[in-house]
Amino acid sequence: MGETEYAVIGGGLVGMAVAFGLQRAGRRVTVFDEGDVAFRASRGNFGLVWVQGKGAGLPDYARWSRLSAALWPELAAELEEASGLKLELSQPGGFDICLTEAELAAKAASMAALRARLDGDYPFEVLGHNRLREMLPAIGPKVAGAIYGPEDGHVNPLYLLRALTAAFLGRGGRIENGAAVAEIAPLAWGFRIGAAPGWRAEKVVLCAGLGNARLAPLVGLNAPVKPNRGQVLICERAAPFLPYPNLHVRQTGEGTVQIGASSEDVGLDDGTTPQAMAAMAKQAVDMFPVLENIRVVRAWGALRIMSPDGHPIYEASRAHPGASLVTCHSGVTLAACHALRLAPWIAGGSPPVPYLESFSADRFALSPAA
Repeated sequence: MGETEYAVIGGGLVGMAVAFGLQRAGRRVTVFDEGDVAFRASRGNFGLVWVQGKGAGLPDYARWSRLSAALWPELAAELEEASGLKLELSQPGGFDICLTEAELAAKAASMAALRARLDGDYPFEVLGHNRLREMLPAIGPKVAGAIYGPEDGHVNPLYLLRALTAAFLGRGGRIENGAAVAEIAPLAWGFRIGAAPGWRAEKVVLCAGLGNARLAPLVGLNAPVKPNRGQVLICERAAPFLPYPNLHVRQTGEGTVQIGASSEDVGLDDGTTPQAMAAMAKQAVDMFPVLENIRVVRAWGALRIMSPDGHPIYEASRAHPGASLVTCHSGVTLAACHALRLAPWIAGGSPPVPYLESFSADRFALSPAA
């Protein structure tokens, strides 16, 4: 039987960010990764480091997202030095593009309401068609305008996962690949991890995405997460036309064009459908006519990990001290906070922000959505 100080269950972006952060805090960490039979949300996402619009129902989520965006350059610099990889981090601001005046007005009102709840400290700008065209000359005539968020950006999520893994292993971390965890049993000292050939850990951190729903009750926690499918199209390389990311189309550092993303309640089906792909392609062309004749080279579906209100869940078990839960659908955006702020708390430090309790699963006991 193997032994470790911290067992991190899940080797995706959330798990690796937490594992890397625990390692930075001087802890001995083993990551248990299910392997390629897992749904792998970390390999199917849009790669946005995104702030605007988050937290409309929970302003503390806006604060947490803004903090993570601000910490991202520090995380990227450390990971690039440790791994030798370039993460393609760019934070020029981003756009939520609207095709109708009604949509633009509704989003502007929502952003203004959120800014009011944050005592005015929430930067954004509402741009009409002409002003937006000055910043994005490639937009089409059907575009009404956009919301500009100066704190938004994007990164290559695959390079991020590789860099976290390389940095973690390079500093002495251990990853158990193909180690699907079926059971976690609290012991008098620590926890028994049910992954062959069997492990004992002093502490355990659940970062298993959709698997957290099953594992959390084993250690006295609650993770009411469900899947939400998003489909993505990847197109051939194109001449640079999009220097800013947005929620529907982004151009990667290599020049490829990424189009997304649908939002579908289809259970654990991570496939693709012609209907969703056609709708996304039409919207992308309406926004950027230059894409009309671009070729699609691949497509996929990926499952978001969604709590009832869409916000993260961070919890330390009261029933079984030493067990913690970390789950969210914004593994890219929140990677910096997870590694640089949340992991030191899990390692025994003080809460990273005064509002951390806002992300407790206790909120669902009072919510009709739970």
